[in-house]
Amino acid sequence: MDFEQLFNEFKSKRVLIIGDSMIDAYMWGKINRMSPEAPVPVVEINKHENRLGGAANVALNLKALGATPILCSVIGDGNRGKLFKELMQEEELSTEGILLTKGRKTTTKTRVIAQLQHQLRVDEEDIHPIQNEDKFLEIVTKLINDMDVVILQDYNKGVLTHKIIQEVIKITNKQNIPTIVDPKSQNFYSYKNCTIFKPNLAEINSGMNINCNADNMSELEKASSELKEILNAKGILLTLAEKGICINTNQEFKHTPAFKRKIIDVSGAGDTVVSVASLCLASNLSFLNLSILSALAGGIVCEDVGVVPINKDKLLSEAKKHIIL
Repeated sequence: MDFEQLFNEFKSKRVLIIGDSMIDAYMWGKINRMSPEAPVPVVEINKHENRLGGAANVALNLKALGATPILCSVIGDGNRGKLFKELMQEEELSTEGILLTKGRKTTTKTRVIAQLQHQLRVDEEDIHPIQNEDKFLEIVTKLINDMDVVILQDYNKGVLTHKIIQEVIKITNKQNIPTIVDPKSQNFYSYKNCTIFKPNLAEINSGMNINCNADNMSELEKASSELKEILNAKGILLTLAEKGICINTNQEFKHTPAFKRKIIDVSGAGDTVVSVASLCLASNLSFLNLSILSALAGGIVCEDVGVVPINKDKLLSEAKKHIIL
């Protein structure tokens, strides 16, 4: 299979994303002076912007790659929740998997950006576990049947409870639907029997209570092998930021150095990595090539300011230059 065939195959894939969604809000401006009230800069705001974030950004990446994403998430029923649904509709994303909950805050991350640099972030959120698990599982169960792959996107914001995680993986394994997990430390060991588990270095260190160094491949191999055994996963996809990516399967442990890119903003890179990896998994690409293409995609989106989805044409072009399938 060449890259043209692979990317063409992405178009036929249906992907269910289950997890924490949010609004990425931006205040763009410039700094011309320091505040007379405190030793902080004054940012003169000239533009406000709202984008889909979290698991919804994964949906945007999948859509950009030509796939059909369906998002299952829980948001609040206030103005932010209404804005979130409006943003989904503007992007022509299905809202059939979105459950509105009375009184819950819709997670909103507001970034202040000036001189193309991230100056400040303000978070508004509720992170307690959702109360309406059964209602949410009912929605998920109705949508999961005809999916090619399922992504569990965990930001520790309360959507992915232990019960939901276990039920989803039980259903997917029964129906032979592959799963890929983008974890946080809180539910780290809850994802037993998933297909691919994708932590970054900070997450594997925190989740396993260890202190691996990104330059020590023997440490990383040992830790990821232990994690793979604990979770009974088919593969551990370990992202190392500027140090690249590792894949640990039953067949091999392989490290791929990062592709040289002009890094401006790493926000959302993990969302892109899991999106590309999920489609490669659904397309039966080897785990090694899956890891390499995912790493390339993650680097490409870091060349833009803010959280943005991958550009399919750019990824295809760069993949042809740098990767041999």
